[in-house]
Amino acid sequence: MTAEAVLAKLKTSADHGLIDEEAQSRFTQHGPNRLPEQKSRSAWIRFISQFHNLLIYVLLATAAITAMLEHWADTFVILGVVLVNSVIGYVQEGKAEDALQAIKKMLSSHALVLRNEKKTTIPAEELVPGDIVMLQSGDKVPADLRLISVKNLQIQEAALTGESVPIEKRPQEVAEDAVLGDRFNLAYSGTLVTFGQGKGVVVGTGVQTEIGHISQMVSQVQTLTTPLLLQMAVFARWITAAVIVLSGLVFAFGISVRDGDIVDMFMTVVGLAVAAIPEGLPAILTVTLAIGVQSLAGRNAIIRRLPAVETLGAVSIICSDKTGTLTRNEMTVRSIITEGLCIDITGTGYEPAGDFRCAGQSIAPKTDSSLRAILQTALYCNDSTLELVDGACKIHGDPMEAALLMAALKAGLNSDEALKEWPRRDLIPFESEHKFMATLHHNHHGEAMIHVKGAPERLLAMCPLERTATGDQPINPDTWHAAIEKLAKQGQRVLGVACKSAKPHQAELSFEDLDDGLVFLGLFGLIDPPRSEAIAAVNECHDAGIRVKMITGDHEVTACSIAAQLNLHNSEEAITGKMLDTMNDEALLNRVQEIDVFARVSPEHKLRLVTLLQSGGAIVAMTGDGVNDAPALRRADVGIAMGHKGTEAAKEASEMVITDDNFATIVHAVKEGRTVYENLKKAIVFLLPVNGGESISIIIAILFGFTLPITPLQILWVNMVSSVALAMALAFDPPAPDIMQRPPRPANEPILSGFLVWRICFVSALFALGVFGIFEWSQQQGSSLDEARTYAVNTLVVMEMFYLFSVRYLRASSLSFQHMFNSKAVIYAVATVITLQLIFTYAPFMEDFFDTRPVDFVHGFEILAIGLIVFGLLELEKGGRRKFFRP
Repeated sequence: MTAEAVLAKLKTSADHGLIDEEAQSRFTQHGPNRLPEQKSRSAWIRFISQFHNLLIYVLLATAAITAMLEHWADTFVILGVVLVNSVIGYVQEGKAEDALQAIKKMLSSHALVLRNEKKTTIPAEELVPGDIVMLQSGDKVPADLRLISVKNLQIQEAALTGESVPIEKRPQEVAEDAVLGDRFNLAYSGTLVTFGQGKGVVVGTGVQTEIGHISQMVSQVQTLTTPLLLQMAVFARWITAAVIVLSGLVFAFGISVRDGDIVDMFMTVVGLAVAAIPEGLPAILTVTLAIGVQSLAGRNAIIRRLPAVETLGAVSIICSDKTGTLTRNEMTVRSIITEGLCIDITGTGYEPAGDFRCAGQSIAPKTDSSLRAILQTALYCNDSTLELVDGACKIHGDPMEAALLMAALKAGLNSDEALKEWPRRDLIPFESEHKFMATLHHNHHGEAMIHVKGAPERLLAMCPLERTATGDQPINPDTWHAAIEKLAKQGQRVLGVACKSAKPHQAELSFEDLDDGLVFLGLFGLIDPPRSEAIAAVNECHDAGIRVKMITGDHEVTACSIAAQLNLHNSEEAITGKMLDTMNDEALLNRVQEIDVFARVSPEHKLRLVTLLQSGGAIVAMTGDGVNDAPALRRADVGIAMGHKGTEAAKEASEMVITDDNFATIVHAVKEGRTVYENLKKAIVFLLPVNGGESISIIIAILFGFTLPITPLQILWVNMVSSVALAMALAFDPPAPDIMQRPPRPANEPILSGFLVWRICFVSALFALGVFGIFEWSQQQGSSLDEARTYAVNTLVVMEMFYLFSVRYLRASSLSFQHMFNSKAVIYAVATVITLQLIFTYAPFMEDFFDTRPVDFVHGFEILAIGLIVFGLLELEKGGRRKFFRP
């Protein structure tokens, strides 16, 4: 619609605005210009939710049973484990979701409006549709506005569209199907005015704004459970079912076959339950994840939700925003084309380091007159400035103009010195109507020059001449149009520059002064370059079997050019937002498997793409920094926000925040996630055989009418002290050398593979044999029941210690000094357990509590020998598997 039609539809006037009565009526109808409050969960509810886990339920039930049987030590230990696990989870997960609050912080607090034919400042939340709002440089747009008039108005919309540079606004109508980034006649709530002035009529407030629409999307997005939690839930159900069925069968057998006393048999079954349930597993899980969080914090990655650490290890696709994430969000002059020369400039961002190269050879800008002339014009016809702060350049003004200044600085030209020699006298500012900027300069000898920069097509139409090595010659537009097309295909934004001599002592500049004699100097090609470390990180992702997809609001050509520099798969073509709107989910799902570049997309498109990829079985990480990324960040399996340049909305919607805005940090995070999962699996494979050996020992005792070799309280000591201390050491294991050369694990992969189930059964049998063997052997040698049980407990712990060295390398041999002693955590854990076990065995108060007896030298040697035999058998089993099966 035209601006006049919009004003008529909203029954308002651009010159008078609304009257107070009409504004109040509309306020009553539309409500305040703010986003609705989202009721968050209380701290108490969030703490209680930490107990919502089947394994925790089983532990609580076990605690209740032991309390009824007045086994208070068992009860308090189990409840302590549950409480510690829940507190750690509560602290690590931290604050409740606050994405909507973060989006609200982006909204402006005040607005300059036209009410009752007068300009007045009102709270932004009192704005209503039909209000006339004034904008000027530095303002935050207070509501969605249809622009009526503008004066050099530029608005930074990177948070919404992903555009690297401010958007030039104009009031003319646009196509009805124009995507968000092409709606140049709209100013969106929450975006920032960087230059110029404007007037607009409010067309959307509160949830009816674009940012309000995104807020609604964020609140409606369903977050997914992490793969680890899904697997642990399945694992807990299997453990629970197995314990219940096994306990029931054993109880029935003891009553019906062995004619056991009901109370005694019930106590035995409780002992079996205590033996079978891995009480330490929830604590091990939480601590392993917490260690991953701490490790990542040291690598500039802050994890906001604990399970996200492990989810990173399962990521198969990373959907990345372009601007500020894969690129530097700093415009850089990459190419300069003069008549006869095509020059590449090295260096990136606002750093005065780089080289000028033509056909692979370095050239000196000061000795090439045509190159020097084009750089001088870019320096003179410029309103931006560069400031050196703490060794880094800080820009003031338009990023593209700053990039031109930086190119001149790389050539040894200083803007302050140049402007002292040729001070500016007048200018024609850039306007979208004429698409150029011109400046008039005098030197101290009375000479005058006019410098012009702008849209290259516009300047070519204005210039009858072009600068050549032999002087100014009639221009050949076709050559320059071909050069413009070449730069555009490389994703570069193109600027043209021209100059002419002016009349001596001329004091004013008019459009008529540009009608003749203007000499075209050449073209600048500018681009927001990819980070060098991001290119390496993308290659590492490919090695790890992770697909990287760029999803950006920027233009298709620019996106494809950056994708090619990043070495993304299939960077030759892109799917645009308009194409997405015409494709159904089935067709799009087929295409997204092949295409890695998505350009000119909206927040809805990003959310749809992430959801579709997940429906295809992928574990998806989404990186982003803008409010437009928030819905997709929330939906993704791992939302990754940029900490430095990212909006608060993006950070609050994410699971991880990268504090250095470095895409390469994601690779470290993925590596850490894979290591966490690997170590967690090793911890499970370590803990379960201990429980298995204990359970088998109890079952054998019941089946054959033997005495229990270990009491329930002794079992709890092993499970919660020795086992946990040793298993905790596995959480510190370093990553395997090939961990980033493996493909991502399937999302539905069970924690226990066939190999691991075999290993658990094999080790459980060895443990049961060792426990029962020493128990029966020592009794036959005349040991008392308490002595035999003490020997059995110590044998179990010694076998655990030897098994710890073996389980760290499930397939590789552990028989090397490097493999045995390359972890300080393992050494400390073994030393701690030996100390605790000596206290358990020899301390008088432990004798009263656990019915222990001292172990003499002979039996101590026998216990140590059993541990060595178990270690040797495990190494033989590994060797057999390496020889006869695929490693």
